Amino acid sequence: MALAVIRTPSIEQWKPLQKQPLPAGRPREWYVTHNRRLKAMRLAIALLDAGVYIPSRATNAKIRTTAVQLGIHPPSDTTCHMVRALIRYGR
Repeated sequence: MALAVIRTPSIEQWKPLQKQPLPAGRPREWYVTHNRRLKAMRLAIALLDAGVYIPSRATNAKIRTTAVQLGIHPPSDTTCHMVRALIRYGR
């Protein structure tokens, strides 16, 4: 038996979470990888919102164009590969 739930929108305005500093004492490579994952997630979400659901349609050019539209520095080939992986495994 299916049950439909109707949700009313929240009255409170959405506000982003407050950023917290990254933990100190890690090797530099950890910070590079962490920031690369965050960038890849942001780009994957933007592409999914734009209707790109298939990794083969997320070309490097498309990902870099999306980054420019979001105001993010254009990603490297490695980050573009991570974006496609996120789109692929999110299905």
